[in-house]
Amino acid sequence: MLPSRSNLLVAAFLAASGLLRAATVATGSPPPEPGSEAPPATDLPPAPAPSQNVTVNLINRLVQKGILTQAEAGELIRQAEADAATAAQNAADAAALPPPPGPDDLRVTYIPEVVRNNMRDEIKQELMAQAHEEQWSDKAAPGWTSKFRPFGDLRVRYESTVFPEGNDNTGAFPNFNAINTGTPFDTSGFLFSPQHNVDQDRQRTRLRARLGTEIMLGDGFNGGIRLATGENNSPTSPNQSLGGSGGNFSKYAIWLDRAFLSYEAGPGDGKELTLLLGRFDNPFFATDLHWDEDLGFDGLALRGKMPLNDRVSTFFTAGYFPVYNTDFNFSSNQPAKFESTDKWLTGVQLGLDWQATDDLTAKVGLAYYDFNGIEGRLSSPFVPLSASDAGDTDTTRPGFAQRGNTYMALRDIVPTAANNYGTLYQYQYYGLASEFRNLTLTGKLEYDHFDPVRLALVGEVTKNLAFDEAGISRRAVNNYGSSNVFAGGDTAWNLAFQIGKPALEALGDWQAGFGYRYVESDAVVDGFTDSDFGGGGTNVRGFTLSGSVALSKAVRCGLRWMSSNEIAGPPLSSDILQFDLHAKF
Repeated sequence: MLPSRSNLLVAAFLAASGLLRAATVATGSPPPEPGSEAPPATDLPPAPAPSQNVTVNLINRLVQKGILTQAEAGELIRQAEADAATAAQNAADAAALPPPPGPDDLRVTYIPEVVRNNMRDEIKQELMAQAHEEQWSDKAAPGWTSKFRPFGDLRVRYESTVFPEGNDNTGAFPNFNAINTGTPFDTSGFLFSPQHNVDQDRQRTRLRARLGTEIMLGDGFNGGIRLATGENNSPTSPNQSLGGSGGNFSKYAIWLDRAFLSYEAGPGDGKELTLLLGRFDNPFFATDLHWDEDLGFDGLALRGKMPLNDRVSTFFTAGYFPVYNTDFNFSSNQPAKFESTDKWLTGVQLGLDWQATDDLTAKVGLAYYDFNGIEGRLSSPFVPLSASDAGDTDTTRPGFAQRGNTYMALRDIVPTAANNYGTLYQYQYYGLASEFRNLTLTGKLEYDHFDPVRLALVGEVTKNLAFDEAGISRRAVNNYGSSNVFAGGDTAWNLAFQIGKPALEALGDWQAGFGYRYVESDAVVDGFTDSDFGGGGTNVRGFTLSGSVALSKAVRCGLRWMSSNEIAGPPLSSDILQFDLHAKF
């Protein structure tokens, strides 16, 4: 038991009693009886000043009565004070200890190593995050690092493409992109041109990795750079098939996917005005019916927003984009060069955002897209005697294409004795048979009455106003139906219903969707539309069923099934299943 003030008093009293007994033995005289007066002691020390400590006062009284000497009293007082200090320290130590466990308390006698490691990692991550946020480090990072905001994502996909029985595999689906990006095809030969796969199922594991940073330049200026994977320089797909690009665990290419400068000139208060220059994300409000979600736009764009009241605001986008720029030395094997055949896209969109009720919002945009020079042009008459001989309109062929547009032969090859009057050396390239000027209406409804679950309806319809069926049919080399009649078209539309969380931000958050689309052959440019549905391109119709669920704040998985059929031309159907694991950081 710890010493207390009362214990010290008792100890002093006992010590005093012992001294009294010792005095009796020494002198042979008993101590005075209680109540009797002590004999006067003229040689006793004077009484010290009273103390607030009872023990000290008792010892001083014993000195005053001659029972203790002054030296003995000092030693007793020092011992009492030391005992009191020890007791106070023991009491403080006892207060710092946890209370003894109660009958209902859980006692952990062993923590597994894996649990200790997890606890250590979690504590380390929390401390590092707090240190970064509160800038614990005495050595400050260089000032320029605060201008960069890195970001990225990683997606691993399993994709299965299944072709049902009945597809035409007799050479009815030329791969115009393979022809136009390689040597011209000799139509006088007895070989098939490169063909699309329409009858053999394929399974692929694909990877998409993107890493970029936003750059805060100050005074309204910003920038951005992003790198991405990709099997080739396709504008619509950064996917890299694992085992592709030569296989045998070969390294994969990295491409410059985005690089732009922007200037924020908006006055604020909901008013926005942004200028973009370089290579940037799609600036238009649109679906993948017109523009693939991975497509980047080169050129100049201006975007703005103006609120009309608390519930309605307008927005606009305008841009001028180089689709193709003629090689400076075209044609490289001609002393006298050919005329430029540059291609441009001009786009304008006006739209409206409307907060109809607290639960219902609507957004609608009307756009006009004018492609200048994208159509093919027939060359001047000439006689190519080898695959390297160029025609003066060869560069009007698409630099990239998927499938579905109507094509025309670009070279006006003169039959002469040199080519055996058209039976030899018929080296040919192909260009788009139609011009493209699209009027496109895009809309979206969102209903939040069941928050946090949102219901959404998204749709888009477009018409190619430049489509000339009579003119195209005279020069078309594909998209013919029964009785050898041209069956191409100029209209496309899609409609999709979505349900679930607006954003997948926590474990268990989910989204689901169902959509249907109908895309005629020359409704949109096949090189820029969705690269997944129907294998990519136009002249397809069918539906999409999809679902996604969050595995964490940064990771989600998704499943999508797309079933499509050809609209014009020989029969072609496909079913595509995609399973994605996607992480963002």
